[in-house]
Amino acid sequence: MSSTVPAPTTAPFGTVEAATMVVAETVDGVFSAPRAEPVRPLTIHPFAHGLHYGSACFEGLKAHRGPDGVVRIFRAEAHAARLCASARSLHLPDPGERLVLDMITTVVTENLQDVPDAPGALYVRPVLLGTDPNIGAAAAPSAEALLYVVASPVGDYFARGQRPLTLFVETDLPRTTPQFGRIKTGANYAMALGPTLQARADHDADQILFAPGGNVQETGAANFLLLDDERVVTRALDATFLHGVTRDSVLTLARDLGLVVEERHVTVDELRMWAARGEAALSGTAAVLSGVGTLIMGGDRVTVGDGEVGAVTQRLRAVLHDIQLGLREDVHGWTRVAGG
Repeated sequence: MSSTVPAPTTAPFGTVEAATMVVAETVDGVFSAPRAEPVRPLTIHPFAHGLHYGSACFEGLKAHRGPDGVVRIFRAEAHAARLCASARSLHLPDPGERLVLDMITTVVTENLQDVPDAPGALYVRPVLLGTDPNIGAAAAPSAEALLYVVASPVGDYFARGQRPLTLFVETDLPRTTPQFGRIKTGANYAMALGPTLQARADHDADQILFAPGGNVQETGAANFLLLDDERVVTRALDATFLHGVTRDSVLTLARDLGLVVEERHVTVDELRMWAARGEAALSGTAAVLSGVGTLIMGGDRVTVGDGEVGAVTQRLRAVLHDIQLGLREDVHGWTRVAGG
């Protein structure tokens, strides 16, 4: 690991820069060949469409250094596919999965020295931004775009490390607008920011679990799961929330372990009943699989199980981590070796 990089376990998540980024931009709607270059401020026209009308999307994935020294990128293909789907939904130039995948692989390979040992990882962030210089184009898409990929050595996403989380259950506000819920675009996170900060100030909550009308969706930064010794239950996929790659990975591993997976509507009433006997967890690239110990519901603080990270959550997290580190056979073909 580079001596110039602060320990990712002590730096706030996503604040440490890996040295190299990879960039491609369009000319007449066609992406150039990608180029690796030192991380630097971007030159963007102040009239750029993405800065005014939100025509921008991104991804987040990780590369892990195993005990054998090999760096493996986790589910790069799925993230490339989702970025391209987001581009199409936002009517941005579609870079194509192969270009995105190549740029992800290149940025990890160029920054191999900055991939920390476990439990740290290299967080990889591809970004697609509409660049048409037109502040009058609110009703027109951007025909030009900038695609870049940066990376950051990281530790735990939650500032106080691996511990049972506290969620405030919000039954009035949705996380985002339904037609954009499944797109990984900044506006979705901006909508959740104010309520999350308020819940943190008022209740010392780590995240909000959005459950508009009493139907559980997701938190501001992760998908939500209920678990016990027999089942994993989570909301069925629809257009109102993000189709998480980690969510898909955890559900696949749960089936591999013989657990029944139920993808369906989950109500707040069921959530309260489940908390008395089962487990709850958040899943996401940054969160991985993080156990929930407390739910704040209607003014009550409801303990989930015994208030600690549950055994099933820990088991699934361990299996996922072992695949990422090359300690368990990757039967699903999820990992991609970088630098060799």
